[in-house]
Amino acid sequence: MEHTIQSKEQLKDLWTNIYNTEGKPDWSHILPYYHEDILFRDSVQIIHGIEEFKAMTERLIARSNDLKMEINHTAQNDNTIFLEWEMTLSFKKYPNSSIYGSSRVTLDENGKIIEQRDYYDLWGDIFDNIPRFGKAYRKFMHKKFG
Repeated sequence: MEHTIQSKEQLKDLWTNIYNTEGKPDWSHILPYYHEDILFRDSVQIIHGIEEFKAMTERLIARSNDLKMEINHTAQNDNTIFLEWEMTLSFKKYPNSSIYGSSRVTLDENGKIIEQRDYYDLWGDIFDNIPRFGKAYRKFMHKKFG
């Protein structure tokens, strides 16, 4: 059976099921939908190819105590799907942190995910949950960039 993305709703369902499981996230059901030459980019890394992408998902699984994803909005324009999301992470010494972001997913002509670009403010969203430090970080960002 060929694993192809047919709609933004299908992608939302597949994506939500990665994270909203008991315990660790699980990409096994969605990996067949990724092209072998996937280009993945976020604020931390650029990854080329399905093997590097799988290795990245395994690193995230190893670091995560609990990870949940809420997809708030989706939009589709031809072979491009946008997802707006809130990801909640659990860290050992700190309270749960929410990271707000979006992903642009590009499908190839066969409906495989050929490119994924994630956009989020990793440090700002995490720092917001650390007493005193979050306010200092936001003040610094406003002074330098706002």
